[in-house]
Amino acid sequence: MSPLLASVTAAVDGWRTRTGAEETTRADFVEALRDHGRAALERSGPPTHVTASAFVFDEDAEHVLLCFHGKGRFWVQPGGHLEAGDTSVEGAALRELQEETGVSAALLHAIAVADLDHHALGGGFGRCASHLDIGVIGRVSDLTASLIVSDESDAVAWWPVAALPPDSAPGLADRLARVLAAR
Repeated sequence: MSPLLASVTAAVDGWRTRTGAEETTRADFVEALRDHGRAALERSGPPTHVTASAFVFDEDAEHVLLCFHGKGRFWVQPGGHLEAGDTSVEGAALRELQEETGVSAALLHAIAVADLDHHALGGGFGRCASHLDIGVIGRVSDLTASLIVSDESDAVAWWPVAALPPDSAPGLADRLARVLAAR
């Protein structure tokens, strides 16, 4: 088993559900990994595949770092597809964070898997029908670090958790609540 597949499997196996909906989501991950193995981790694999994202908060979890996604046209946490060089789901989420925002993993602490989410995608996402996203949480002490905007985003900004932008990704507020409850 590859290190990345082992990391994803451990994250799924270690995630403790609190609701029936969370158990259904976990079952979707288990099914994809059972049916597709390593291919479930690849963008070129099945139309439903695993991704990783980073929920980065300030020390008091009052602000969250979001990107305005170019394809989706909404504010969402940084994240994306797993890549061949990734060796862990945490590493994949932190790589995506740096690529999309410029925030280095070296600035974060309290990094942990905090969420599993299965969400459908619109037609603008090509052959990807849905993502089985593993959310990784981290905290940063300094919100003044320089941010970058990648080719995939139109903007990057810190937003108050209690006042998310109106054009946030569907379900973002609920997912943030789950992530913060899990920390």
